[in-house]
Amino acid sequence: MALPTGTVTFLFTDIEGSTRLLHELGDRYAAVLADHHRLLRAALQPRGGHEVETQGDAFFVAFARAKDAVAAAIDAQRALSAFQWPAGVLVRVRMGLHTGEPLVTETGYVGIDVHRAARIAAAGHGQQILLSDATRALLGDDLPRETSLKDLGEHRLKDLPHAQRIVQVIVPGLQADFPPLKSVEALPNNLPAQLTSFIGREREIGETKDLLRRSRLVTLTGAGGSGKSRLALRVAGDVLDVYPDGAWWVDLAPLTDPTLVPHAVAASVGVREQPDLPLLESLTGFLRFRSILLVLDNCEHLVSACAHFADHVLRQSPKTQLLTTSREGLGTAGEALYPVAPLTLPAPQKTTTPDRAKQSEAIRLFVDRATAVLPSFRLTEQNSGAIVRICQRLDGIPLAIELAAARVRALPVEQLAARLDDRFRILTGGSRTGVARHQTLQATMDWGYQLLSAKERAMLNRLSVFAGGFTLEAVEDVCSGGAVAETEILDLVTHLVDKSLVVPGEAAGEARYQLLETVRQYARTKLLEHDEAEQVLRVHRDWYLRLAERAAPELRARDQAVWLPRLEAEHDNLRAALRWTLASSDRETALRLAGALGAFWDRHGHVVEGRQWLDETLAMSGEASPVTLARALAENAYLTETQFDFDRATTLSNEALALYKTLGDRQGMAFVLHILAVMARKKGEYDRSRVLLEESLGLYRDAGDRWGIAWSMYGLGGLARFQRDYARAVPLLTEGLDLFRAVGDRQGMAQSLYFLGLAARAQRDFGRATALGEESLALARELEDRYTAAHSLHLIGTVAWYQGQTDRASSLHQECLAMFQELGDKSCTATTLSDFGLVVQHRGELTQAEALQRDSLRRYQELGDKPGIARSLERLAGALAGSGKPDHAARLLGAAQSLRQTIGVAAAPADRPDSDRIEAAVRAALDRSSLTAAWDEGRKMTAAQAVEYALTD
Repeated sequence: MALPTGTVTFLFTDIEGSTRLLHELGDRYAAVLADHHRLLRAALQPRGGHEVETQGDAFFVAFARAKDAVAAAIDAQRALSAFQWPAGVLVRVRMGLHTGEPLVTETGYVGIDVHRAARIAAAGHGQQILLSDATRALLGDDLPRETSLKDLGEHRLKDLPHAQRIVQVIVPGLQADFPPLKSVEALPNNLPAQLTSFIGREREIGETKDLLRRSRLVTLTGAGGSGKSRLALRVAGDVLDVYPDGAWWVDLAPLTDPTLVPHAVAASVGVREQPDLPLLESLTGFLRFRSILLVLDNCEHLVSACAHFADHVLRQSPKTQLLTTSREGLGTAGEALYPVAPLTLPAPQKTTTPDRAKQSEAIRLFVDRATAVLPSFRLTEQNSGAIVRICQRLDGIPLAIELAAARVRALPVEQLAARLDDRFRILTGGSRTGVARHQTLQATMDWGYQLLSAKERAMLNRLSVFAGGFTLEAVEDVCSGGAVAETEILDLVTHLVDKSLVVPGEAAGEARYQLLETVRQYARTKLLEHDEAEQVLRVHRDWYLRLAERAAPELRARDQAVWLPRLEAEHDNLRAALRWTLASSDRETALRLAGALGAFWDRHGHVVEGRQWLDETLAMSGEASPVTLARALAENAYLTETQFDFDRATTLSNEALALYKTLGDRQGMAFVLHILAVMARKKGEYDRSRVLLEESLGLYRDAGDRWGIAWSMYGLGGLARFQRDYARAVPLLTEGLDLFRAVGDRQGMAQSLYFLGLAARAQRDFGRATALGEESLALARELEDRYTAAHSLHLIGTVAWYQGQTDRASSLHQECLAMFQELGDKSCTATTLSDFGLVVQHRGELTQAEALQRDSLRRYQELGDKPGIARSLERLAGALAGSGKPDHAARLLGAAQSLRQTIGVAAAPADRPDSDRIEAAVRAALDRSSLTAAWDEGRKMTAAQAVEYALTD
């Protein structure tokens, strides 16, 4: 029977959990599957269903009318639900329907409508019937009696370019409530939305998935423009539900520095740099126990760095898999290579007819892209021969085909074919040993380039100076001049977008554009052939210098939430500007640019990278003004101090301070004095820290710098809090908070609120502490400040614990513990482990409580944090007392008491109720003589002996 043509409704079905059923039933599965098939066919065939394909438990059925398809699906679900399956067997079938106008070939249906129907079915759950909006529209009000529809909203489905509106059929007597659909949004990922349909590659998709099941590193190799990236994206979307912790896309094309590979990966998965931990270690710590797929795209120019990164991740993170694209393999142990071949082409000997041409992936891609730019375009008897010649001459390379198809709006395909043939004959004669497809792609690029007007070519050349994308504002400044007037920029960019040479997008709330990497490399070569290259590169550098210097003061002001993401979006361009300036030996400009970016690198978690740039610029030979040099030294000192490299930070600070004194720059002097004060506080030199902060505050006041005054108040309040002088800390922190509010520094506000929350908690004002913590958390999340967010969660969690809200405290402690571990913050991880230990002890889970306190104690010992060691000893004593080991607990309490007396730090007021409770429990469990003996034994222990005793007991 012939398949329906024209407007067709597709129904896809499969059994939810069929693999599990097969394993559970063994030989009995065949009988269950036979009943399933019989019931479906009995329901579908009477309604006019044409069984297109059946694979295992999956059915693909076509209907001439949407009404019949929906009625058949309802009949099938009712039959499956009413059937008496064997005891213990539950067969739940998911169904998806979509209506479209597919192409019919010798092998069946082809086109996006088939994929759309399959993806709708895959998003559902057993016993659920889902319809596309197109099918719903055709139904109108013509629904089977008593059934209704439920709008489930728009959902982005795997490998489909646009979100799909989906509705559910509600059938009386059948399940109506289901979990959320299995759409892309429901699974953790950052996979780019596909703006165009994916054509063909079924074999490659299946074979790549098979390789991922067998190997933890799979590399798709092939020539530039062969479709490696699109194939990787399609596969990642298909296997998304295999990885509970998501699939994460990392575009390496903008990078020129191999050392930045871990930075690009960290940015994609959301891991920030830690001052005292190499980024790679923070990253592998985050990945270690997560089931994640990393997709590293465009590795060819960073092969060695990518190989070392992949090797490190595979060794340290056993559940992580990598899918990479490169023109060559990475050469790493265990790597599975998959060459991405060109798209299939029509056999040369066959007569070219539209139906036969449609079976070729290359032809289908050309037609799809041509239709996108010219909706009236059709594959016909008259033009099919020319289209076949174009695709054959382009060797089936996707990028070349897309570039050709984009021209059908300007030229008929017959003329395109003729010009392309001429161009290939002209551009032969390359290396005899080179890959032919490389020569073909170069010829395609040359051909497309020659089709541009002179102004379009000049524009494309100049756009190649941008890395990682660009805004129209930047293009108007950098690319205007000479033959291109600023008023022509928008039209020229639009023309290049129309011709698929520039890709539009959005980032940081504004329109951004990007060149495909192959196009950018080609255009960069063309630019360097012209005398204007040096001038364009300099203008590019100067534009980003102005951007950085304009942004710097805004990062501590009201618009910081605008400027931080904007600088992040432009980070690749800023890096490119820095690298070019370093190469040109312009020390003054390099120092200006790096110095202006110091606050951005600090506030957006690029501390290690920022320090590297500043070190490199400071090490350059050449002249620099005292103002520029002082700022770079001060910014580097600030970043260096956060990494606890106090010797280097002190040297940098002293050099900057001397220059600022010579210049009479009070704000510069105040900034450096604050850095020195923070180092003094971290080293326990509280009196010196206070003197330096007060001197800094005086200078900021003299200069009328409200942000500097706020920062100083925050520093003095934080110092008083460390000294547990809350009567002094709270007014200082409150004044700093008010000033941060006045200048609009929300990050300063978030941190001040957190410290005020700590003070309120210490004073047992728990309602205020929670309110302050939640306000801090909201600001931190708005700014994507994970450090302050984690601290605020911890504050709220400990307050919940003090108030007896055990479940809430447990949830919050687990959340912030995971964040601290991801961030690599050892001190806060130790503190949270100890606090979490109290929570689980309260629930009676004493073994886990002991383990958490010992884990905390180990970390405090590594840090040399004696107050933390004392607290962990006390809390471990509490867990041991509850486990029937009061003598051991007494020794630890004696050791903790001795340690506190030695260091002169008593328990924090908020901790005293727990300390008193633990001591009371130990005293109640032992007679006086036993208690005294054990306590004295503990007091005689050194801190190291007490820790060893606690960890080996």
